[in-house]
Amino acid sequence: MARTKPARVRSSRGGENKPAKRNALKALGVDSVDYKDTARLRTFISDRGKIRSRAVTGLTVQQQRQIAIAIKNAREMALLPYPGQSPR
Repeated sequence: MARTKPARVRSSRGGENKPAKRNALKALGVDSVDYKDTARLRTFISDRGKIRSRAVTGLTVQQQRQIAIAIKNAREMALLPYPGQSPR
């Protein structure tokens, strides 16, 4: 005779009433991301020079990609520091 698994009861975690994620770019009034705007890009970089994650910044996937590409371009143009470099 085959055993049957007992039915699992799903618990209610209360995640249905989550507040909407804030849109960091819209809050800053940014329409397009520009690598030359280092003041705005620095808000998405940690004090060590690393790009902050989506969980911290509250960006969408597409916005996070745009920010990452802009930061990498700014680093290449020596407008922003690479991670691990100490300021002199």
